[in-house]
Amino acid sequence: MAAKVAMITGGTKGIGRATAVHLASLGFDLALVYSSSSQDFDATKSEVQGVRAGAKVLEVKADLTKSESNKSAVDKVVREFGKIDALILNAAIMPMKPFAACTEEDLDKIHALNYKSPFLMTQAAVPFIPKGGRIIFLSTTLNTNSSITEPYVLYCPTKGAIEQLARILAKSLGGEKGIRVNTVAPGPTATELFLKGKPDELVARIASANPFNRLGSPEEIAQAIGFLSGPSSAWVSGQILRVNGAMVV
Repeated sequence: MAAKVAMITGGTKGIGRATAVHLASLGFDLALVYSSSSQDFDATKSEVQGVRAGAKVLEVKADLTKSESNKSAVDKVVREFGKIDALILNAAIMPMKPFAACTEEDLDKIHALNYKSPFLMTQAAVPFIPKGGRIIFLSTTLNTNSSITEPYVLYCPTKGAIEQLARILAKSLGGEKGIRVNTVAPGPTATELFLKGKPDELVARIASANPFNRLGSPEEIAQAIGFLSGPSSAWVSGQILRVNGAMVV
């Protein structure tokens, strides 16, 4: 039987890379979408093939802030594999700014990658997702944290929009095509995106906010994505899976 195919945006770093490696171990072939470093792609491909030597790994370099790039990325994957069994929308940015300092350019940039790109890519991919396929969005546990602070004023609203998009699509695509649509909302996770610009003291304080006194690992988030991508989640759709070590319950 042909392997299942997973298309992962932001698939060469952090949670995306860990997800690629985990899904390869579950038998998926991969299309990894990234925006800049071919070295990161090469390293991820090597790690994937170390887990499963026969895994196919397609390189898809794209600027997902450009509307046309989302459709072009899907088209490239479909030309190679003919289908997309699991679409995992992981690419995002997380600028940290006080409200008064945010500009229209900031809003346009984060909206383009964090919301518009997943919307348009999903729209382009749905015709090629077979019955029983999966769409998995990435959000954040911050959206249920009452102590959230002002510097997240750009990031969190985009993830709130993603959660609502997933709920709506779970209804329409479930009935129309039998596609399961879910969201994974990680807590603080030791990725480059999260750690960038944070002093060690702040990271330690954030880690202490859960009973395990640590950050999550990309591999732990990847395993949650793997569950939602596989047969054990057949009766799970329209849900937000919060993977946060009881930081927010």
